[in-house]
This record gives sequence, structure tokens and C-alpha cells, in this order.
Amino acid sequence: MKRLLTLLAVFLLVAGCANIPLESQPMVVPGDKPAQAPVDVPEPQAGIDSLTVTRQFIRNSATPGTGNADARVYLDDEARRNWKPSPGLTIIDNTFGTVYDTSSPTANPDEQVVNVRGFKLGNLSPDSAFIPVKAEYSQQFKLRKQPNGQWRIVDPPQELAVTDKDFTTNYFRVPISFYSPDSGAFVPDLRYIAAKPQAGLPGRVMDLVLQGPSEGLKGAVKDLLGGQVATETNVRSTDDGTLDIALTGIGGASLADRNLIAAQIVLSLQTVTLSRIRLLADGTALVPDHEYWRSNELLPYNTEIVPNSELPGLMTVHGRVRSLGDGAPVGGPAGNGGYKVISGAQSVDGKRLAVVEERDGRQWLRVGDLGRDLASVDLFGGSLSRPTWRPVARGGGVSGEVWTVVDHNTVARVTLAADGRWVKAGVDATMLTGLGQVTELRLSRDGSRLAAVVNGQLVVASIVRTADSVALRSPRKLQERDLKDVVDVDWATQDHLIAATSSNTLPVVKVPLDGQRMDTFNSSNLTPPVHGVTAAPSRQNLVADAGGLWVASELGEVWRPQAHTVTDADPFYPG
Repeated sequence: MKRLLTLLAVFLLVAGCANIPLESQPMVVPGDKPAQAPVDVPEPQAGIDSLTVTRQFIRNSATPGTGNADARVYLDDEARRNWKPSPGLTIIDNTFGTVYDTSSPTANPDEQVVNVRGFKLGNLSPDSAFIPVKAEYSQQFKLRKQPNGQWRIVDPPQELAVTDKDFTTNYFRVPISFYSPDSGAFVPDLRYIAAKPQAGLPGRVMDLVLQGPSEGLKGAVKDLLGGQVATETNVRSTDDGTLDIALTGIGGASLADRNLIAAQIVLSLQTVTLSRIRLLADGTALVPDHEYWRSNELLPYNTEIVPNSELPGLMTVHGRVRSLGDGAPVGGPAGNGGYKVISGAQSVDGKRLAVVEERDGRQWLRVGDLGRDLASVDLFGGSLSRPTWRPVARGGGVSGEVWTVVDHNTVARVTLAADGRWVKAGVDATMLTGLGQVTELRLSRDGSRLAAVVNGQLVVASIVRTADSVALRSPRKLQERDLKDVVDVDWATQDHLIAATSSNTLPVVKVPLDGQRMDTFNSSNLTPPVHGVTAAPSRQNLVADAGGLWVASELGEVWRPQAHTVTDADPFYPG
């Protein structure tokens, strides 16, 4: 057991080296009155002034614990008994101000009012998802000198605020997996859980699995458990190191659904445990004859959403489409100059090509098999954004849907009809287009989300499909304060984006899909402005600037010339 715990500690430490947050939202235990601070939480240092009391209250609000005990010690006796903070957190910038309120001085010398001002970065919602927000933060605190001479807060806010640094230190980000019927893949839903005590990590992950997808992903994925499933007992480790999970409420779930549920649980837990997992349902094995699980025993659900390593990617150069692998033009009119190609996109399976062609003073969409004539689609405008492909359903053949943006304000898609024609289909994109002009659009390779550039800012939205409609929901601007002048974006992984900007100081950045942080790539060798970027799982990041094409695998790595670099090229990996 000691060796197992040591391995897990090393694993979590390695994960932390990538600056992944280490803890999550402490849940308030329901009850008539929260318990007072336990005796093992020491009282604040004697003699500190009211400004310091307020600052330390905010700093200690980030420490998970029963009843917010570490923050509660900065309250007076009555507030300690009655304070019931709401679920969720407000994350503010590390630099915030605390000043005495002089606008309405109190007549009582033993009372003071402190104003806290800062910048709000986002909220941790009650479902433990980070929601980016750009706003000013302002909160007023009333303090009173106690009989023992110490200043204490008498009216604590219902909404807890923590600094970004403390949030990162105390909260651990976990991708909770949910199944996408659209692509047959599992989709990550980034959530935040308390990392201490470490032994409780699997249990807290299971709580989120049972709760279902976050608000930002609802409707875009299938909730396999449907809110009807619970755990019979606490998630626990046995003496032999096995993690026991006993479910109830599975009922008459099919064998296929039971296998999907097992995969969802195992994938969600793989970031917090190295143990084998025993899955029971109503007292017997969740999946008959398969009681114990490890992640390497799962079916390769996500294989078909990752471009094959034999597909090097393509680029548009001077109106033609060429291979990134050897620089040679592709077959057919797209490569030999028969079309004046403005931009292009290759399907994830590599079999099809969509291009935007300039013709008769307009831009038109063409779609078809790679290397052959591409059918002209009845979709045109003054401008069309670079196309992007919907993934193929698991075992579903070849790609049959392409998206683009017409004249920066209409999100359009075309689908392959039974008679072989590509026809227009509707998208309810009002939530996205209501934010401004859309210049770039990329569907995630699992089909559940899209990333867009709207008025120079990076936006992510979910894709909700029903039997007769497709709609974009929950659009959210990522890193709205610091990330501006975005010109291109692509999905590096299912939960991380690579964005290029026209900025000289932030030419290329990496952002998680919830926008909780932003990392900057090394800008050495680049000649800003960068005008294009493409990325994909297990691929080198590839950008285009005035000097040509450049590749780098890691954030700190110096950009190197791509093997077949050429000026004025726009690269794209399949997807």
C-alpha cells in the first residue's frame, strides 16, 4: 500500500509540473447551522489589522475543508455559527486591493468597513466547472473589534472569492469522460475537485461522473447514467490495492451500455488512480465476466477521431493544395490549378477534401473525394471561412458533413444526401453570431464542440444535435482580458486549443477548452504576425508566418523550419 501511495503521489506531482491546478470546489455540507471551526484550526495571529484579516480570509477561502473552517476563523462568533456560503467560487486576479471605506464612516470606533477591489477571472460553478468571466470584482466587508481586542468579520459574503494562485494551488483539474453518440468517442468535461485528502480523489471523481455533464456540455453528449445511478457504498481501496466501486440503479441496461459505463468510469478515474478498478452493479459484475478493469483493457473508442499518422496534412499555396509530407500537389483540380483555392480542409479519415474556391468575384465551397473533381456546392458569399469536417460516427464510413462561415455572420453546414449531392442544412448559431463577426471555425474532432474566432477573441461552444436540428450552445470567451487579435485556432487535443494571434508578444498560445489558464509558446525564430496554425493529437504544432512554416512540439521549444516550408502557405491537419 505504501508503494502504491508513493507511486500515486509521484504521478500527481508529474501532472502538477504542467501547471495543472491541484484542487477543487469544497462542497458545503447541508444543515441548519454550519459547525464552528474545529479546534485543530488555529485562531489568526493576534493583533493583525482589519485589512490583513480581510486579505487572509480571502486567501484561506481557497482551502477545502468541512464548513470552510480555515476561512471561518476570521469571523466573529455569530458569523461563524450562521455563515452559509453558496456553492461555487469566484476566482479573482492575484493582485487585489483592500482599502478602508471612507465614503460612509461609522460612528463606532470598534467597527470598520473594508472595500476589496480586483479583477474577476471566472467562476467555479456549482457543478465544479470553470466558467471564464471578464469583470471587475468589488466586495465590502464589515469588521468589528471583539472583546479580546481582535478584528473579526461580521458580515461575510455568501459568494466565496479566491485568488487565481490559490485556486491553482488548491484545486485539481480532472477530465470527466462522457460518451458522444455523434462520433462514438468519449469527450472530456474539465472539472475541478479537492485534491486533499488524496485518498478521497477517486470518490470525488465518481461524484462528478454520477452528476452528469456540466451545463456547458449538456445536450452535446449522452449521460449514460441518466441521474438514476448511485453508489451503494463509498468508493474505497481494498487491502490488495483494488479500487472498489459498487453501483446501484443500473437496472436493465444493455450489455453495450454497461461496457460504455465501465469505459466512462475507468477513463474518468485514470488521472487520479493507478489501481485496477472493480465495478459492481447491484451486487454483481457491472459487465458479466469482466469484474476488474484497467484503462488498457478498454476498446479504442477514440481511435477514429485522431488523424492517422500516415496522413501528413496539407497546405494551400498560391491557389493550390499541396502535401505537407513532400510538398507535392494533390491530385485533381485542387492541386493542378483547376481551382483557385483560398483555403481547404481534409476529413479526419483523410479520404475527402473541402476547399473554398474564388470564382466570379465570390467565394464558393467545393467538396468531394481527395484527388478527384470536387462538386461545387450551392453555398457562396463574399467570404467563406476555412472549412471544417464533422467526424464520422464509429464504424460509419466516410465523412459526410462540412461547416463554414459565410460573410462572417452565418454559420453554414452542408451534408451528403442519399443521391450523392452536397446540400445545405441549417444551424442555429444565434448565440455565437450574437457575439460578433466570426472569422474562423473549427469543429472538435469528437464532434461535441467548436472553437471559433469572434471579433478577434477565442470562443468555445457546444454542439447540440437532435433528430431534426443542430444548435450551438453555451458560447464562452476564453482569456478575454489577455488574449486578443486571434487570427486562427485549432484543436491540439480534445481539451486544449492552439491559437495564433497577430500580436508580436503573444504570437502562439495554448489554452484549455475552459480558458482557466493560458500558456505562451516560445516566439524564437518566428516573424510576426503569425497568420495560420494547425494542430492535432500526437502531431507537431505547425504555424505559418511571413517567413514560411514552423514546427514545435512543446511550449518552450524553439520553432524550427518545416521540412517543406514555403512562404504564403496555410497548413492544415485532417479535421
